[in-house]
Amino acid sequence: ETSVGDFRDVLQELPDRIHEWMPRLAREGVVGADAIFACLGPALEIFSRYARVEKASGDQVTLSEYLEHVWAAVAREALTMIFEGADATGFEEDARLTAMWLWTLSTANDERGTMNAERETARGKGEDATSERQPQGEGAVDSSFIVPTSAFTLEFDAARKIAQGLGAHLERLPSVVEVKGEKARLLPVAERARFLFPDAAEPAAERRRRRRRQQRLFEEAEEEAAEPATPLAGETPQPGATALDRVHQSMLLFRDGRGGALRRFLVDDGAGRDERFWRLAQALSALYPAGSDEKRWVDGVLGRKRTLGF
Repeated sequence: ETSVGDFRDVLQELPDRIHEWMPRLAREGVVGADAIFACLGPALEIFSRYARVEKASGDQVTLSEYLEHVWAAVAREALTMIFEGADATGFEEDARLTAMWLWTLSTANDERGTMNAERETARGKGEDATSERQPQGEGAVDSSFIVPTSAFTLEFDAARKIAQGLGAHLERLPSVVEVKGEKARLLPVAERARFLFPDAAEPAAERRRRRRRQQRLFEEAEEEAAEPATPLAGETPQPGATALDRVHQSMLLFRDGRGGALRRFLVDDGAGRDERFWRLAQALSALYPAGSDEKRWVDGVLGRKRTLGF
């Protein structure tokens, strides 16, 4: 163990170490939150070579500060994997955050669900579910803090670290993320409708007709169905400001069976001419949970790509 390490040297080595581990973990089926924590050990090996790590100014670097850089390195590497080597910086912060958020949740398996259930049981009995944990040192990360509490929900500290690592800011994205106390929730696409279609409202009687139209849209190949009145009827929506907004708008048009409006939105208004649109849609298709509405809707949009000439 060397007495003093240069922080610049540590940070220069960190991305290479993460790049070495992340694909290896992915090949073994370790992704999401499990991959994040699996990378902490190799990353900490770099830092722990030294009794003390200093900046050029001579100030000591704390483990907590270093871990923020580790999260950022993991996030950048994860996005490269999610977008299959494409430069993820070409996407706005809402798309980067959404992709990384869904990827982090991708290991919300039965084991994690059991863990949450056990905690809830302990609380119900008035027990302290954390009472047997050993004290942790400065900067130590308790992997339980990232366990999702419900659909698309993370502990706030995990969400903050993910956002910070991507250069995103939760407080600037109220139409994408909802923060309540110690929880942060990625808004389901259906809840984003009020932001993407501000004047839209869905009469209760429309729901059955909407589902029938959606099924018909799946079955269409070349021929466009007639477009009845729908909750989002009227003019084709103004394309959103970001690639994520436009993908979500198209998903909602598909949800409502608006084949003609979807064609106009993608072809005439040009949303589908942006390569990022389809790249993001493909990534979201792989990230949304199987069986979710979001997965079904984005796959429906992707299914129209070829028939629309893209």
